Amino acid sequence: MRLAHRSSLLVATILSIGVAGPLAGEAAARSVTKVHVIEVDGPIDRPLRAYLEERLVDAERAGAIVVLELDTPGALGQDGVILAERVAHLEVPVLAWVGPVPAKASGAGLLLMLASSLAAVSPGSQTGPLLPVDVLRPDAEVRGLRERVDAWLAARGREVDVGAADRPLSAQQALDTRIAEAAAYTVPALLREVDGMTVRTPAGEMELRTRVATTQAEASERTVEILFEEPGLITRVLHAVATPSMVYFLLIFGLAAIAFELTQPGFGFAGFSGVAFVALAVYGLTVAIPSWPGFVLLLVGIGLLMVDVRLRSLSWPTWTGLVAFGAGSVLTWNGVDPSIRISPWLIGGAILASFLYYGFALTVAIQSRDRIVGAQRGLIGLVGEARGRLAPEGAVLVKGALWRGRTNGAPIEVGTPIRVRSVEGLILQVEAEPALPAEQSGA
Repeated sequence: MRLAHRSSLLVATILSIGVAGPLAGEAAARSVTKVHVIEVDGPIDRPLRAYLEERLVDAERAGAIVVLELDTPGALGQDGVILAERVAHLEVPVLAWVGPVPAKASGAGLLLMLASSLAAVSPGSQTGPLLPVDVLRPDAEVRGLRERVDAWLAARGREVDVGAADRPLSAQQALDTRIAEAAAYTVPALLREVDGMTVRTPAGEMELRTRVATTQAEASERTVEILFEEPGLITRVLHAVATPSMVYFLLIFGLAAIAFELTQPGFGFAGFSGVAFVALAVYGLTVAIPSWPGFVLLLVGIGLLMVDVRLRSLSWPTWTGLVAFGAGSVLTWNGVDPSIRISPWLIGGAILASFLYYGFALTVAIQSRDRIVGAQRGLIGLVGEARGRLAPEGAVLVKGALWRGRTNGAPIEVGTPIRVRSVEGLILQVEAEPALPAEQSGA
């Protein structure tokens, strides 16, 4: 649905530019309205708030009309009231639009609608409820909220039944209570719908001239220059990992990858991937702050599962660890709003996967490693042959099997006899050996 909205916006912009093209010579006599469309998708966390504030500054500096494209349950650990206050004091018109379907705007998202010059909805969208403003702290009291909202509305000259926003409202109900003053399926349709309306800003009243030109006659009068803005890649990544469900997934998956590497003699791709996932999860924890007792219980559960892995057993540490892991999974973000709470299906799947992974898969991996290491230790003192150039590592053939060898001295050329001196993990430490009679060789 969001992709279809992007397509319609692109088509409208192209039409506006295409129709206006033949009239480029009359630019001085034609009015051009700048519109900056700013996407607010998902909980308003630290990276999204920083992006939003930056884009608002740019739009105000450019003298552009701002369209806030809202699909958010509210703030996440951020002060949604201060953000709405910033919107209320912008000296350019701000249009808040809940869309495209099935978008919703509740909590701090609804505050942005109430602080805007004009609010609109897409048919099929949801508006409200107003509380909680912050989905991370749903029980937190926002003092003086109603007084601030009333002040914003009075400054905008809007009459809104704010009391109706104590529950989710359909698009029609939002229009009936005047929380929204227009309905449109797309941004171009919204711009045409509000064209000619007068709104109040701190700089005074302003008539909206936002009609997207679709004919030469309309383009000769005025055109609309639309700039659709979205967060950059880094902001999108940081925004994506800053939800309880994503932090939980990254943490569980990352620790599982690191646990696998701990059963291996070296530290490879899985380990580095696990560290990267855990690093992202740690950042997410600074945004979606958990209940620390529950989080510690979660880590204790994983630790107990690893104890049984090291013991090569399936006993009380596993069962206790699973109980602690499950309880920690529930309690870590149990106090947040249901809209961002971790799904019970995700928690149940994680518990089952952890039992199979730590209880069986890692034990099998350790046993396999032990068999290989045992076989390698039996190779110490045997003579083989370099099947690849060792500088310092390469393939060696010892006792009819290929192994990974390493020399600490000068490079060893292909075909040179070698002798195994020690084993480090899964790597044979070898040195060059003078050629031996075939019957003495272990090759």
